[in-house]
Amino acid sequence: MSDVAREVGVTAKTVSRVVNGEGPVSEETRARVLEAMARLGFQPNLMARNMRVGARDSTVGLVIPDMGNPFFGTVAGGVESVVRPRGLTLIVGSSEETPERERSLISTFLARRVTALLIVPSAGGDHRSMRAERAAGLPLAFLDRPANGLTADSVVSSNREGARSGVAHLIAHGHRRIAFIGDVPALYTRRERFQGYRDALAEAAIPYDRSLVETGHSHEAAAAAVARVLAVRNPATAVFAANNFAATGVVLGLARLRRRDVALVGFDDLPLAEVLEPALTVIAQNPAAIGRAAGELLLSRLDGDRSKAQSVVVPTRLIIRGSGELPPRAAVAQERSAHT
Repeated sequence: MSDVAREVGVTAKTVSRVVNGEGPVSEETRARVLEAMARLGFQPNLMARNMRVGARDSTVGLVIPDMGNPFFGTVAGGVESVVRPRGLTLIVGSSEETPERERSLISTFLARRVTALLIVPSAGGDHRSMRAERAAGLPLAFLDRPANGLTADSVVSSNREGARSGVAHLIAHGHRRIAFIGDVPALYTRRERFQGYRDALAEAAIPYDRSLVETGHSHEAAAAAVARVLAVRNPATAVFAANNFAATGVVLGLARLRRRDVALVGFDDLPLAEVLEPALTVIAQNPAAIGRAAGELLLSRLDGDRSKAQSVVVPTRLIIRGSGELPPRAAVAQERSAHT
């Protein structure tokens, strides 16, 4: 600012008035200051200004677990589509699914005095320390998973009902040996989807078998998991993959085993799911709608809404493509023998 003032031949206070749009400045002086700012490449340090005057930054912080997961990228796009028209900029950081990294990111966002904060909680995260910020009026919402130890706005998918409908779809096509391959048990989404799996089995009076339940947090882990559920004494004839990474890993594992007779329903849609053979049947979430709903909650809080914490549930939908409609292997064998 001093450099600009020296270039134009005015005081730093005059430059400050132009930058902040505060106080009387002649149009001629304003034009000269703006021209000098452009020539010198001057950019106002908004963060420093906000700290000095106690104002909030015009940004919304978003903490996600994994930058490489396309689901969270679409969520971020949904948030941005809502907050950008209000002059807010979205900034995103990854917790790498660890509570320590999550806490560090939250501290960073709070230090720069973000206007609002969105968090996809990590497994094992604890959010009781944010009670003071929420009480002070900071717009705060949790996406995909609710907060732990804090009552706050949240936006989640219909995880339990979506999983129940996916497993019920496999049951309707004759399967009774249905494996569940999901994320780590500590995750809210995994617990909800697992309960939906149990609900569908109970409704059909199918006994629960622990040997058909596996964890597949990564592609390789899920590929190994599907091999195990197909190797037990009474193997699975179908698989419910409870997230997009698990579904991709199951597809990989079945391809390695050269098994094209195992039915599969995934939770969450995948890129190129339609070109697989057979095409992948999924319970599709709507990550863009999750992001938009979260953004709208934040804006309503910014506009003065002081009502109780809201919980928004975004519906899922079954997309039938072929993999979830394969009959049990025994039924296929019987049909072939009947035609020979």
